[in-house]
Amino acid sequence: MSGNRNILRTSAAALALGLVMWGASPSAVTPAAAQTVELPSIADLTDKLLPAVVEITIETKGPGTTVAPSMPELPDNSPFKDFFEDFFKRQQEGDGQPRTMTSMGSGFVIDPAGLIVTNNHVVEGAESIEVHLQDDTQLKAEVVGRDPKTDLAVLRVKPAAPLASVAMGDSDRLRIGEWVVAIGNPFGLGGSVSLGIVSARNRDISAGPYDDFIQTDAAINKGNSGGPLFNLKGEVVGINTAIFSPTGGSVGIGFSVPANTAKGVIDQLIKYGETRRGWLGVKIQSVTDDIAESMNLDKPRGALIADVTKPGPAEKAGIEAGDVVIEFDGRPVNEMRDLPRIVAETEIGKSVTVKVLRKGKEVSVTAEVGRLEDGEKIVAAQSGQTPPATAPASVSVLGMTVTTLSDELRAKFSIDADIKGAVVTEVAADGPAAERNLQPGDVITEAGEKEVTGAADIAERVKEAEAAKKNSVLMLVAKGGKQGEMRFIAVKIKP
Repeated sequence: MSGNRNILRTSAAALALGLVMWGASPSAVTPAAAQTVELPSIADLTDKLLPAVVEITIETKGPGTTVAPSMPELPDNSPFKDFFEDFFKRQQEGDGQPRTMTSMGSGFVIDPAGLIVTNNHVVEGAESIEVHLQDDTQLKAEVVGRDPKTDLAVLRVKPAAPLASVAMGDSDRLRIGEWVVAIGNPFGLGGSVSLGIVSARNRDISAGPYDDFIQTDAAINKGNSGGPLFNLKGEVVGINTAIFSPTGGSVGIGFSVPANTAKGVIDQLIKYGETRRGWLGVKIQSVTDDIAESMNLDKPRGALIADVTKPGPAEKAGIEAGDVVIEFDGRPVNEMRDLPRIVAETEIGKSVTVKVLRKGKEVSVTAEVGRLEDGEKIVAAQSGQTPPATAPASVSVLGMTVTTLSDELRAKFSIDADIKGAVVTEVAADGPAAERNLQPGDVITEAGEKEVTGAADIAERVKEAEAAKKNSVLMLVAKGGKQGEMRFIAVKIKP
């Protein structure tokens, strides 16, 4: 390897030698032409990009120290024994005073006037933030806004002269196998560059409600958090935020927030100092194979509405529990996790068309998008009223005993006041209900896509499913009797 170009040469000649038959003339064998593959040189690109990538040093307050040297052994008659025992005891216990702790991360300049993007977890809880530029300039920074849900933050510094900056690219155009460049501050070593490819897209690592990460094998380590992931045009296509590592160092599995996810969040943080996301007012779950079969869907798709917040945009639009959202504002909803992200990116107050599958038919409704932050307050403040008592009645079906909900059962299982239906009171260890993890205290509010008012309704829905030759019956269940734990469960008719 020489100069600014890395060249990988692979020749088939050596392989051809293994095909020469005994006694054959070497001239009879014609080796294949050598193939040359050129790896990209990123030297010119990094010269341009490095000045826009910054190191971030954060000071936070931590607990008092508990690390102290061991007390030396002293004879019992030493005049200093009591003094040293008291001194070392205080050191071991700590003085209770907070200690200043320093940590480091990365970031990048998006505005020459001094706006910097990084991760929320880099600056969360910071007492002071200092930004180090490539030319060793050090600037105090303040937080413009933070968003824990996407792990993004925007900082502001006041430079004496305009800073080098970089532009955001279109992450939706990234292809698996495309070259990408990560620049950051791994382990506090300063501006470091690593080259890799896009290993995968749309990764869900359970980091937040809007997971849609780019996976890359470009080396990302501790301290790279908040740093940019560039394409070979020098555009920011991701913000490095997490790694998978059993060792604490890079093993070739790093994750970046896509630029297209970050753009809207960054704009809102700059404009408002906070996020203003769209809100529909529903609880959703995935459509599994069993649920798709129970609902007569051709395949698992969309986002299944498990519950509708009252009041909320979905309720006003006529969206119901059991609907499967397949399109929102003209954008397809292929799986459950698509919907929260699409709704969040939609302008607050906008009237949108929502297409749902309801009892096998496609239905379109119009919803006015609310604000998520307001919706979260509504959900937190909600409280229900205790319904009138209902005469108990029990049935045994699908390996469980269900009983019409009463005040006594509500108190026994600590069931939320606004939950109605039939409560599971017993579950056979080897039955269909146990197979789907139904437990005493769970409340069935719907069965066969119809409301449950008592235990007899469930037995009737099972008969209807059997008559329709279905393999399972779909139930809407409040796990533990909690409104916040509503989910659809397809229980097999036969184990």
